[in-house]
Amino acid sequence: MSTPYYVAPEQVMKDRADYARKGIARGRSLTAIESTDGIVICAENPSSNLRKVSEIYDRIAFGGVGKYNEFDQLRIAGVRHADLKGYSYSREDVDARTLANAYAQMLGQTFTHEMKPLEVEILVAEVADDPSGDQLFHILYDGSVSDENRFSVLGGEAEAIAERLEAAWSADIDLAGAVKAAAGALAGERELEANDFEVAVLERNSDERRRFRRLDDDEVASILSG
Repeated sequence: MSTPYYVAPEQVMKDRADYARKGIARGRSLTAIESTDGIVICAENPSSNLRKVSEIYDRIAFGGVGKYNEFDQLRIAGVRHADLKGYSYSREDVDARTLANAYAQMLGQTFTHEMKPLEVEILVAEVADDPSGDQLFHILYDGSVSDENRFSVLGGEAEAIAERLEAAWSADIDLAGAVKAAAGALAGERELEANDFEVAVLERNSDERRRFRRLDDDEVASILSG
C-alpha cells in the first residue's frame, strides 16, 4: 500500500493564495473614491457589455476584479441577499457592512475548503448623507475584509495606483475631480480614452431613492477634457 502524499497545511494555503493573486493580477484594476458629491467608482474596462461595477441596493454598489464569471456570481448573490433582507425587514436594514461580512464568509469558505480559490477581489461601497458616513469595504480572495477610507484600489498594480491617488485626493474633491483622479491613477503613463473606463457614482444629494448612476462615455469624455 502506497503512502499518501503529504503537504503541510501552510503550504496548501500559500499555494492557493499565490494562485489567486496571479489570476487577479492579470486583470485590469478598479478604484473607488469618496468625494463631496458621493462615491465615484472607476474601472479600466473597454467592454460595453461586461460590467465590473453594478448596483446592489438603494445606496450600495458592487465592484469586482479578476475572473469575470466568478465575481459576477458574487454580485448576483449579493443582490439576492439584499433583496431578501429588505423584503423581510425594511430597506433601511440593508447595509454594506452586513453584505461585506456575507461576502467574506463565502470567499473564506471557498478558499479554505475548495481545491481552487476564487480569483477575485471585490468592493462593497455605501454612500451616506454626510461624507463621514461613507463606507468602502475591500474583500480579498481569502475572505479578508478591509474597511477603507478616502479611496480603495483593487487588482493589478494596486500599490502604484494608490500612490497616485494619494497625491490627487483632497477632502474637498468633487465628482469631476474624483473621475479625473481615478482615470489618471489607473492610466499612469499610458494614454487611455474615455471609452476605456467604466464609471459609476453613488450620488450623495440625489432626491431619488436609488443613488447609483452610470456615467456614459460622452459624460466621462467631457469631464476628462474639462
